Amino acid sequence: MSILDDVMSGADWIASALNSSGYEADFSPSSLWEVDRFFDEHTSNGAALPNGLLAEETGARLFALGSYVGEVIRQSIGGEWVGNDDDPQAEINVELRLAENNCVWPTQRAMQRFSNGAEDSIATYGSALGLSVGDRPSDRRQGWFNRRFGRRR
Repeated sequence: MSILDDVMSGADWIASALNSSGYEADFSPSSLWEVDRFFDEHTSNGAALPNGLLAEETGARLFALGSYVGEVIRQSIGGEWVGNDDDPQAEINVELRLAENNCVWPTQRAMQRFSNGAEDSIATYGSALGLSVGDRPSDRRQGWFNRRFGRRR
């Protein structure tokens, strides 16, 4: 299996995983806000929260999140994935080549979001690349306490 196959399967896998966990991952530009929400809910100060969805297999999940982000970009504005199967860090270095030979590295951006928090927002990244991500949605978290007592954060 090539790195490009891994990108596609990773993007599809994480979309399914996000959807089954209550996030809307439909490959639309606005779904990048959901990726930000996922990071907000499962990381703190550059670390995975204990028992959170990034607590295990963190590297593989960050790669899949980066693949998803790249696929949202590719499907929205075009581009082509480029990777080197001989590179021992192919998962980190896989790039999305956009128009006029501009390149982005969505896996690296997912790693930065994990490490640095909201200052490296995924939705802002997409917006800077020309995607119409829309406004940040209102908080949709509906935990047990919020459902029972009608309180929203």
